Amino acid sequence: QVQLVESGGGLVQHGGSARLSCAASGNISSIDAMGWHRQAPGNQRELVARIFDDGTTIYADSVKGRFTISRDNAKNTVWLQMNSLKPEDTAVYYCNAVRTVSDGGLKTYWGQGTQVTVSS
Repeated sequence: QVQLVESGGGLVQHGGSARLSCAASGNISSIDAMGWHRQAPGNQRELVARIFDDGTTIYADSVKGRFTISRDNAKNTVWLQMNSLKPEDTAVYYCNAVRTVSDGGLKTYWGQGTQVTVSS
């Protein structure tokens, strides 16, 4: 089991910055990737950024150049630095982790979400 707890959400100004944190606990040694998704009302949950075990990162086109994902070496914490925020970035942001399990499969875990609201 992996538990994920997000923090750092809140109200920010258009053009401002925020930093989200996700603390992982439990069976973290087998985590292969961690990332952030977001979901606005009426929309599907979408990938924002992901960082893999080898340090490779991917970003949604909509946040490329504005957001940066990072993590510590022990995979205890992952951060999402968000700059040049726009009102369309307003959403609930969810931390996610993927790990291998004993039968060779993969399992995905989700945090509870943290609200980010960007004022116009």
